[in-house]
Amino acid sequence: MARLRAAGVPDPVGDARRLLAHALNLAPDRLTLHMGDAVPADAAARLAALIAERARRRPVSHLTGQRLFWGRQFAVTADVLDPRPETETLIAAALAAPWNRVLDLGTGSGAILLTLLAERPPSQGAGVDLSLAALDVARGNAEALGLRDRATFVASDWWAAVTGRFDLIVSNPPYIADTEISALSAEVREWEPRMALVPACDDGTGLAAYRVIAAGALAHLAPGGHMMVEIGPTQADAVAAILTQAGLCDAQVAHDMDARPRIVTARAPQGA
Repeated sequence: MARLRAAGVPDPVGDARRLLAHALNLAPDRLTLHMGDAVPADAAARLAALIAERARRRPVSHLTGQRLFWGRQFAVTADVLDPRPETETLIAAALAAPWNRVLDLGTGSGAILLTLLAERPPSQGAGVDLSLAALDVARGNAEALGLRDRATFVASDWWAAVTGRFDLIVSNPPYIADTEISALSAEVREWEPRMALVPACDDGTGLAAYRVIAAGALAHLAPGGHMMVEIGPTQADAVAAILTQAGLCDAQVAHDMDARPRIVTARAPQGA
């Protein structure tokens, strides 16, 4: 704890406990039951190595190889964005809408797509990503969750390899603006894949991915289908305008647990 605190880690107590549990091959909620036990030499060595890496601000999820999201464990590597609690706002919004077929643009670990499929059997879905390494992680998560027969994963630069229409399209695209990079935590700035944070060919606003997503939305949404995208806390009005200008209607903003704008939703016209 002292080493992590000195390194500026935001939650040195919680992280030390999680890493100790991982070193001991225990579930974190079982650690308290073993706090009086002697620590084997091999576990002590594993813990020392984990603490050293965490002091470098390497994310806990990268060290343990997993992250809890919507009550399920997902495998996580440095090739994918670490699923975060605020993204569960997107899950809640999606589960409140009617749909049977879902597309996840920029699927990463597959956490969004696979959570939706697990929560709504027997729905089907597809996840696309430009990163082949990320798609490998997503496929592994689908296998671990028993969803491999309901989830399809495709290498695609946004819409390039997408075919068909969907009742629901979701995305947590890269949306960090140039001026926001330096303010990111070291865990995000130094360890997470930059292509999942900063949109390509952006004008500095972080909005480039939303423009690409909006441009292909009507061609791939079923009539009346829903589009839902995660946003940065200052981007709600701009993203709503982008979706509206692309022909989607009824743009609305949903807030996360901290009351920050987090999701913009819209839908295709019934006659689209």
